[in-house]
Amino acid sequence: MALSCNNTLFPKPFFTSCSSQTQGTHFSNLPQPTKQDPIFKIKGPSTLSGHITISGSKNASLPLLAATLCCSGTSLLHNLPNVSDIQAMASILSSLGAKVDAFDGKMRVNSDGVGKVEVDLEEMKKIRGGFFVIGPLVARFGEAVVALPGGCNIGKRPVDLHLRGLRALGAVVELRDGKVWARAANGRGLVGGKFRLDYPSVGATETLMMAASMADGTTMLSNVAKEPEVVDLARFLTDCGAWIEGAGSDNLIIRGKRQLYGSECVIKPDRIETGTFMLAAAITRSCILLSPVIPSRVSCLIDKLSQAGCKISRLDQQTLQVSAHPSHVGYDLKSFDIKTNPFPGFPTDLQPQTMALLTTCTGSSLVEESVFDNRMTHARELQKLGARIQVSGRNALVYGFDEGSSLQGSRVIARDLRGGVSLILAGLAAKGTTQIHDIAHIERGYENIDMKLQNLGADIQRLTLTPVPLIL
Repeated sequence: MALSCNNTLFPKPFFTSCSSQTQGTHFSNLPQPTKQDPIFKIKGPSTLSGHITISGSKNASLPLLAATLCCSGTSLLHNLPNVSDIQAMASILSSLGAKVDAFDGKMRVNSDGVGKVEVDLEEMKKIRGGFFVIGPLVARFGEAVVALPGGCNIGKRPVDLHLRGLRALGAVVELRDGKVWARAANGRGLVGGKFRLDYPSVGATETLMMAASMADGTTMLSNVAKEPEVVDLARFLTDCGAWIEGAGSDNLIIRGKRQLYGSECVIKPDRIETGTFMLAAAITRSCILLSPVIPSRVSCLIDKLSQAGCKISRLDQQTLQVSAHPSHVGYDLKSFDIKTNPFPGFPTDLQPQTMALLTTCTGSSLVEESVFDNRMTHARELQKLGARIQVSGRNALVYGFDEGSSLQGSRVIARDLRGGVSLILAGLAAKGTTQIHDIAHIERGYENIDMKLQNLGADIQRLTLTPVPLIL
């Protein structure tokens, strides 16, 4: 449905020109290139066809790797994606003393040799998911020292729910010098307790689930996250000997066990990568096959793309066909509105990619971001590609191709993981050449995305630019 611009909701343009009071440029303050800068170079517009294999879920893998710290003996995880976030988490486990072996998409972890409870600061800067280890460390070893997490700059993601929840389980928690210091108050271990999350945070739910699985007594957690990744973690912990009831609902009951034992699990397919490639088919007006997928985990996106005019068919239990090809649906896709919410609502991790698609639809769309407070920075980069987008706070009004958006290749910057991949989608649809810089953000969460797109027929290359020092 086409939307008119509400001047109350969108009182002024999000991006303004430089102030006339800006001081002259000081060359000493300009960043000097010091290392090779890999980029993605895309020539568009592209039409995609063929089959894409979906990798294992990054968002499920990180807490599962942290959970191996709860276990005596060896755990074996299958179908791990080969992305930098997984490598960073493996490095954190190794730095603590765990034995980690990676081979053929698998990772074997034995944490019996863990001799440290403090995570290296430099390791923590690489990955927000490293904070997950605080729950297992306090639960199994009685203490932990973990720096505040890094990761993408998409707004405030406070860890206060994690810390308050640990206190409810009998931990003494202090914040000093940018680190969280946690220890069991009784000097032995955590104890069961009750805690209600103010917001159904996925990270806090997973942290507290791991901690409670080894606490003495019964823990009741309410208003918890219901994301599929929470269910996957609960299943793994149960296989390791934990007693967890209610995963996938608003409430969890966990009866702690004194000891858990290593187990084996297969990482489920990544629902965010699934959604990203579904949107790639839509934005390029193409038809592709995707497998393995779990359709129930992307049902919200299926509904929205179907509303836009895409044809989505389930060919078998694990395979989807997504078509936006003009011969199937006509050229024009209709605009639609989205509001991000915790599962089963529309995923915040698909908001940027969906925004890119909406610039190619007819009419105008309202995008509301209710999960993170700074997840609109990709709008600036999409504007460089010719998108017409007006942002106010957490809301964006996105104009389709018939209302001013016209994607043209340009140089853009990936400022975070999902915002970065939205630029790839826009580059596939844009006329001309698009260069995307700072692609390390994208490679944190997408395995060989350039090669996967090449196999579908996209003209995308990963190039390494040798920096040239600025000569004054």
